[in-house]
Amino acid sequence: MPCLPLPSEVDAFLRRPNPAVVASLRPDGSPHTAATWYLWEGERLLLNMDESRLRLRFMRRDPRVALTALGEASWYRHVSLLGRVAAIVEDKNLEDIDRLATHYTGEPFSHRDRRRFSAWVEVDGWHAWEGAAPWPR
Repeated sequence: MPCLPLPSEVDAFLRRPNPAVVASLRPDGSPHTAATWYLWEGERLLLNMDESRLRLRFMRRDPRVALTALGEASWYRHVSLLGRVAAIVEDKNLEDIDRLATHYTGEPFSHRDRRRFSAWVEVDGWHAWEGAAPWPR
């Protein structure tokens, strides 16, 4: 599995507001997956969660995570990132969730009555596919 830096096509793909799924590990080692927003910052990934989310609890216990971003036009193009949560910090002013919401919807996040936490993920490896072959070719 390749390490960073990413090829420019993959980096550009991840900077778009793609549908994505994040995987964390339950205490018994089985995977827990959830649809998510993300922001790719070139070397690390930003995720943000309401304080009640199971994945937040799972990430605090075991920092290993994976994220798969799916191409908006075709899910046959996707990029998967494997890494670990390097930091979890409270998003006290909701600045991180506002960045994510604006990236995906064009508007600040509308639900402002719950505590939120940001997870910063350091990427250890990646792979990308388009159709039945690795991408980019």
